[in-house]
Amino acid sequence: MKRRERTRQLIELGGLVVKAGLIELTEDDRAIIFGLLVSAAATLQGEGRDQALILWRRRGRRAFENSASSTD
Repeated sequence: MKRRERTRQLIELGGLVVKAGLIELTEDDRAIIFGLLVSAAATLQGEGRDQALILWRRRGRRAFENSASSTD
């Protein structure tokens, strides 16, 4: 069961990369996408962690709401 849950998690995370438009914006360059993620991880390890989480959560929720209302 844990393997199935892990697989689902990975698929959902990949879906977020697609939903954010990173595939098209980077021309499917995985080094760029990985670099973006590494940069975000570095931010989360720094002093601005709390502010970044607040900002990114707000942007993410807004993007989810916008994508849900555009598919109605």
